[in-house]
Amino acid sequence: MHSSEILYPILALAAWTGLVLLLIPVARFRAGFRREVRADDFKFGESASVPPRVSLPNRNYMNLLEAPMLFYVVCVLLFVISGVTPTAVVLAWSYVALRIVHSLIHLTYNRVQHRLVAFAISNAVLAALWVGAGVHITHAGA
Repeated sequence: MHSSEILYPILALAAWTGLVLLLIPVARFRAGFRREVRADDFKFGESASVPPRVSLPNRNYMNLLEAPMLFYVVCVLLFVISGVTPTAVVLAWSYVALRIVHSLIHLTYNRVQHRLVAFAISNAVLAALWVGAGVHITHAGA
């Protein structure tokens, strides 16, 4: 196994985040053409007059810029400190898959209980990555 394998999940999640970003103008322009929103509705972010289905891609995009930042950091950290293991790569891909599942639930039928399960498991996976990085740093310094 090559340590650069930990970088592929980073690229995949960044690509997914980019795809979700593209949904924002699609939803907004579609709503604008249907006269459901006006440009001023977005003057300070999203106003209360913006329909939920229009604001949902933006909210999901924001989700992909929050906790996943810790994912990007730990993956790069593992790469830099030569702490990449097969387990870390599996965990990284699992995290990406869970975040995509979370997004798909959020952007489609949006059942909170289902989203919560994907979110909670993804956070446990992220914690496991950080524990692995901590263990590697501790043992490397010993």
